[in-house]
Amino acid sequence: MDLKTTLASEKIDLPNDFFQKVQKYKEHLFKWNKIHNLTGAKTEQTLNEFIYDAVFPVSFLPKVDSLMDIGTGAGFPGMILAFALPETKVTLVEPLTKRASFLQFIKADLELKNVNVVKKRVEDMKAQVFELITSRAVTDTKMLLNLSKNFRDEHSKLLFYKGEKVFEEIDINLDMQHKIIETKNRHYLLLGEDL
Repeated sequence: MDLKTTLASEKIDLPNDFFQKVQKYKEHLFKWNKIHNLTGAKTEQTLNEFIYDAVFPVSFLPKVDSLMDIGTGAGFPGMILAFALPETKVTLVEPLTKRASFLQFIKADLELKNVNVVKKRVEDMKAQVFELITSRAVTDTKMLLNLSKNFRDEHSKLLFYKGEKVFEEIDINLDMQHKIIETKNRHYLLLGEDL
């Protein structure tokens, strides 16, 4: 997958320095991954797919001032969204030391003023409201709604990166409006008012 061409074909509006940041990020990730095994993405192709997967929602998300990513891992989707949304304050929540250290290193190396790395479990964080809460491959929807309850209000949106099981996870008693945006390899579950 040629990341630049694929994203251009999707007409996703990205900052001029997005691909420059992605390139530096990938170089660092490959180096760190050899020692710390931060992610299963070991090839350029897989990494490009992960990046595409992380940034695709920019094509349908509303503009937000604050975003929290629960369980960012090596940076998916939170760090990639931070590259794509430089005007958005992005809080990356990652409890594992080696991953949080990597995120902190990327923040410093790329001089990302819009990123805040929190090395904690989300349950241990002080309540604070974010306009958008994201999460990829952390847990099921019900648990994510529970984990995020202290960080949203009635205007917040939630975006969960899901697989095909998303249909099983959506309880008919879900008290929030929701829609599912499907791509070839991903089901994005968007929750909130006025969708």
